[in-house]
Amino acid sequence: MTRTTRTTRTTRTDEPPNAARRANPGNRAADFGIDTTAHSTGEAITGYLRGLRSGELGSLPALLGLAALFVLFTVLDTGGTFGSLLNLANLLQQGAGPTIIAMGLVFVLLTGEIDLAAGTASGLAAALMALHLVNDGNVLGATGTVVFVLLVIVMVVAAGLAALVRVWAGTAISLLTAALLVIGVPATAWTVMGLALGVGVVIGCLTGFLVARVGMPSFVVTLALFITWQGVILQLIGDGGTLALRDPLINAVANGNLSVTGSWVLFVVAAGGYAVVQLVRQRARLRSGLVARPTGLVMIKIGAVVVLGGLATFLLVQDRSPGTVAIAGVPYVVPIVLVLLVLGTWVLDRTRFGRHVYAVGGNREAARRAGIDVVRIRASVFVISTAFAAIGAIVYSSKIGSVNPAAGGGNTLLFAVGAAVIGGTSLFGGRGRISNAVIGGTVLATVQNGLGLLKQPAAVVFVVTGLVLLLAAAVDVLSRRRSAATGR
Repeated sequence: MTRTTRTTRTTRTDEPPNAARRANPGNRAADFGIDTTAHSTGEAITGYLRGLRSGELGSLPALLGLAALFVLFTVLDTGGTFGSLLNLANLLQQGAGPTIIAMGLVFVLLTGEIDLAAGTASGLAAALMALHLVNDGNVLGATGTVVFVLLVIVMVVAAGLAALVRVWAGTAISLLTAALLVIGVPATAWTVMGLALGVGVVIGCLTGFLVARVGMPSFVVTLALFITWQGVILQLIGDGGTLALRDPLINAVANGNLSVTGSWVLFVVAAGGYAVVQLVRQRARLRSGLVARPTGLVMIKIGAVVVLGGLATFLLVQDRSPGTVAIAGVPYVVPIVLVLLVLGTWVLDRTRFGRHVYAVGGNREAARRAGIDVVRIRASVFVISTAFAAIGAIVYSSKIGSVNPAAGGGNTLLFAVGAAVIGGTSLFGGRGRISNAVIGGTVLATVQNGLGLLKQPAAVVFVVTGLVLLLAAAVDVLSRRRSAATGR
């Protein structure tokens, strides 16, 4: 009888497994299936090109189109006006209002919804802002008792509806806006602009509740509100009426410029902040054992931003006045747009709320099963959208110096939606960034500005703008189809 002896091998290590995991965070990342492969510069470029072939185009088509438009209009405008410093600064100021509205619409589009009332919502915010300014805070005397009471009731109701969907910021701001009207706070530039922002939030609370809680299609709700707010604007201002904005600070929002020193300070803060964020983010990913962009590419990206920003600042601080009064400095709308861009990007990229917005847009049912409060997210994006629309109303009202019954109507909404889509935000939800609206807004402003300088009729401007939007929508559809085919 043969006796079999079982031998057990024991492998000794110099340190416990837990200590080893703590010493090498890459091991922990690998346990959870995170790609921790280090990328070289060549591999990163190859991966980017592979993503382009798979349909992940991002803002590349819009950037290429913008470059082509600049070259085209510079060549066609034989008078040299398009490429002048005065016109380039004016282009930034003209396009800022619709661009800011488009930045807010990105939040709604990311969830797969649409807000057709953003334009007239901005017009209503501008109308109440102008009424409060012209009548020194006495909106009751300007509108009459019935209309004033209805306005206050709507604001209080909006606060309650926001509480039902747990958008607490909307509740607080709506009540504060109602109190501002009832108390009759004296009109200053800051109080009337605050009132405009509050009106935007009130409208967003109403829209968000109807879409997210009641379950009405956003297309129907916002189309109905588009018409409704247009009627309210007519009631407040009167058919054919115009309210002039004679406050120096409000007029300076879209028409003023930073000093030369302030312009360079803005450049240093913006470029330096961008460099710090990029480097800190890369270091954090490396310490966590995650894939990070190669240091060379990060430095090239930072260098490109510094060079382009420095060149733009240098050009804008030159005297661009055609007359004797000097006009120099970066327009105020530039830091306004930059602040909103940074804030919106941070919310979408670095907060749980932003991740939930993308999740709801990608697959609403899956987001709900994952424990995300889908109703609250869907309601919140409409509040954010109309708050941005109110800021856009302040900017475009400042540019023209008055508010009339057509404020926010006409092409305002179409250009805002077009800016978001042209920049690369998907109409199907789940794909897009705030920067897309800025790029798309610049494209549309360039088209309108360039065709205007070439003295093209309004018919040509509408046709070209429509074709550009159609092309952007086609690119979006084709890129999503390509991504689905490649499994991305």
